[in-house]
Amino acid sequence: MPAAPDKRSYTAGHFELRLDDKPTTAYLKSVDGGYVKASLIDEPIGPENIRIKHTSTVDIEPFSVEFGISGANTVLKWIQSSWRKEWSRKNGQISHANFDHKTTFTHEFFDALITETTFPTLDGASKEAAYVKVKVQPEKVITKKTAPGPQLQPNLGSKQKLWMCSGFKLSIDGLDEMRYANKIDSFTIKQGVKKFYTGEDRFPQIEPTKIEFPHITGTIAAEYADGLHDWYQKYIVTGMADLKAQKSGSLEFLSPDRKSTLFRINLFEVGLVGLNMMASTANSDQIKRMKFELYVGRMDIDGGGALGLE
Repeated sequence: MPAAPDKRSYTAGHFELRLDDKPTTAYLKSVDGGYVKASLIDEPIGPENIRIKHTSTVDIEPFSVEFGISGANTVLKWIQSSWRKEWSRKNGQISHANFDHKTTFTHEFFDALITETTFPTLDGASKEAAYVKVKVQPEKVITKKTAPGPQLQPNLGSKQKLWMCSGFKLSIDGLDEMRYANKIDSFTIKQGVKKFYTGEDRFPQIEPTKIEFPHITGTIAAEYADGLHDWYQKYIVTGMADLKAQKSGSLEFLSPDRKSTLFRINLFEVGLVGLNMMASTANSDQIKRMKFELYVGRMDIDGGGALGLE
């Protein structure tokens, strides 16, 4: 069917996220989800087992936002408070715009909590820009289509190059060689939430529960893994007590010139889960590397660095 003469389709690339009525970042890579979805009941009726379907309770799906670092202090501080169990609920709005960057559809959300924070795979050989992805669970949403309204701020992609997937440094107390780790796999911090349906409310209330910090896995050249192998022998093979063998450390995210730290994740109660030589292949010219897996008891986004987080 041909489009109506007064209608003009537009691309999905124009959008903006605001938190507490303030723009959150100079560059957003993607937004998705956050709509109301009904639960379905399928039940038999009568002796002939005729089945009918109808909706019952409703729920709001979480929405996800993938963003660059430039201008993202508001979101990073929100993540920081969540990890510290100083939960803060945010109101905000996702605005979708047409070719002229004028708002045509708004998606408001209220009393939202962060439920997941995902950091990308870090690779010293990568030339890709890096993004953080957060998943957010709101208690209430309002969506509405509007006549072309206020113009969005420019979504400048050049500024997201402030942080590259190749710019990182891993530090573990007593293991100076860990700074030579060439790759860190993507990892996700999860904040549990509990949903409560109360009284006549159609939508559940949400309350935060436990927070889960993931393992950190990565690779390092075997030539630089002597201290890591000693730790493996003492901690895993010999069975040194956890509290004596645990360490602290940090994962720093560096500027493209590697001269300054944008921000860092401090790592506490770090222990070794496993260490193994990666697969070897005959006649291969690749550097021989070892893969390590670390458990982390707690993480915290550090206030230092070029982003100036408090």
